[in-house]
Amino acid sequence: MKPDRSQAVKADISTWWRGSLPGVMVIVAVVMARLTGALQFLELVAFDRFLLLRPPEPMDERIAIVGITEEDIKRAKTYPIPDREIADLLKRLQTYQPIAIGLDIVRDIPVEPGNAELTSVFRNSKNAIGVEIALPDRSGFTVAPPPALPPEQVGFADFVLDGDGYQRRSLLGAQKPQQKYRFSFAIRLAERYLATRGIKLGTGIRDREAMRFGSIEFTRVQPNSGGYVGADAGGNQILLNVRSGKKPFRVLSLAQIKAGKVDPEWIRGKIVLIGMMSFSAKDLANSGAIAGINPGRIYGVEMQAHETSQIVSAVLDRRPLIQVWGDGWETLWIAAWGLLGMSLGRFLRSPWKILLGLLIASISSIAICYWLILMGWWVPIVPVFLILVLNGTGSTAALFYRHQQELRLRLEERQFAIEQTFNAIHSGPLQTLVGILRTAQEQDPPPPFLPDLQRLSQELREVYGSVQRDAIADEPHLQMGSAIELALQAPLHELLYKVYSNALEQELPYFQTIKFKIVQFDPLNTSHLRLEHKRGLCRFLEEALCNVGKHAIATTRLTVICTQEGDRQVIRVTDNGRGILCDTEPTIQDLNANIQGSGLGTQLANNLAKQLGGTFRRYPNQPRGTVCELTWSAKRRWFW
Repeated sequence: MKPDRSQAVKADISTWWRGSLPGVMVIVAVVMARLTGALQFLELVAFDRFLLLRPPEPMDERIAIVGITEEDIKRAKTYPIPDREIADLLKRLQTYQPIAIGLDIVRDIPVEPGNAELTSVFRNSKNAIGVEIALPDRSGFTVAPPPALPPEQVGFADFVLDGDGYQRRSLLGAQKPQQKYRFSFAIRLAERYLATRGIKLGTGIRDREAMRFGSIEFTRVQPNSGGYVGADAGGNQILLNVRSGKKPFRVLSLAQIKAGKVDPEWIRGKIVLIGMMSFSAKDLANSGAIAGINPGRIYGVEMQAHETSQIVSAVLDRRPLIQVWGDGWETLWIAAWGLLGMSLGRFLRSPWKILLGLLIASISSIAICYWLILMGWWVPIVPVFLILVLNGTGSTAALFYRHQQELRLRLEERQFAIEQTFNAIHSGPLQTLVGILRTAQEQDPPPPFLPDLQRLSQELREVYGSVQRDAIADEPHLQMGSAIELALQAPLHELLYKVYSNALEQELPYFQTIKFKIVQFDPLNTSHLRLEHKRGLCRFLEEALCNVGKHAIATTRLTVICTQEGDRQVIRVTDNGRGILCDTEPTIQDLNANIQGSGLGTQLANNLAKQLGGTFRRYPNQPRGTVCELTWSAKRRWFW
């Protein structure tokens, strides 16, 4: 009879589900944690760290910063810096013919002396860009731009901060309440610089609300971009790709400009930003992606330089902007690494190999995400790393559990053999000895050998306990019932044939009536089997053959098949004797119910089938006899 394919498929599905359920639950839990924002902080920190660890980039020579330092404030003997100092600085810089001068210092109200002079400079400087604070603070206040500058020479200096106070996004444009659309300080500077190269600011092609210079479209941040979950994506925001390295821009001081200690080529045709570079001025920005003397804190004018450089470099140098995948692709990315973590425990059979595989997979995931950051793609790393650790360690724990289960199965097998041996001793020699003892004890006087008989009886009864204690020892070979050791490293079909030959040599009553023997031992695929599995298969065949010799009344034909049928491997023992199954002729349902409550041999066969992802069946042969069959997959399943 051919094996029941539906039962084999059900067994495979059941085994897959039992083995995969914990790993699938981990994947679902991590994905849900990410979707709810539980991992957002860690993902943002990892994003900063990747940007910080990039190789240093060369200095952007197109941008120069003139910083007003604490020494400059002391020299002026007042703060804020008077308008006359600012006006003098602007006039000196104009002599070097920069393309754009950005004044990152608010001048909505006069700071005497020198306001009239500064107003005159603003009106005569078509390349000067001033700042405003366009978005209202908690109190609803904003800061107006310098009155002398027209709207096209004004940009807002507002920052978009995350919950930890760090800046990772650049706000390029925003709608000021009840007023026309406003552009950022960085956009205004980049617009003027790129206009000299014939590149104008326009609207996006893929996204009409995005900004575009030439063919470079600046992808807007969405609420769930990258590691963000439900972020405020109002206005026109892009992810900030700061410039790496400790000296991204040339920094000059106010004193240098006044003393004329400046190479004209540092400023001619460049973008010059003027800003406060003193901690007392408190014009600071926070970023975990910029290296500096004070980690996490830089001057506001430096952050404006990074934003301006990002725009100009993307257009002229094709420096990558930070892009993100869609939510579906990110979820698929996370799930793929989760499946890899689940597979470690299926393909690797050593806890140390699993831990090594986990280490390699974790390092590989970090390396891939780091490489993608260099290419301009921000993909999740925290959920990937978390899911690898959880599924990898879970696989290690599961492997330890399986080892314990296999040890228990081996102990059950040896216990079964011990019980058979003890039952044979108890039913034969020991019963005979008990009868002799009884007869000897009834004699008067007792025979002189009575103490020897009593000692022999005690020694036989201690045999069972002694062997039972020794059953814990693990052996590299399989001791069969015929007392012949079989090296388990040999090919499985050779082992099974030896089991068959040795079993038939036993003096069992119904082996004597067999006239026809049909045997087939084909090579079997054992690449996915462990020694415990091979040991169990040999035990199964021996038990099935011994059952024929003990219970198959008047059997004349014995068929033993060990081969591959389709994608299944099978060990099938068939007789035509009058055994219990033949006499009662039960239904398949009755047989399955009977097997559930059967003896230890059947339980061990069911356990073995479960380990192999196969099925064990015992059913009637037609027209008479019994079939004992074990089938399992010939292919290695990833969930084993």
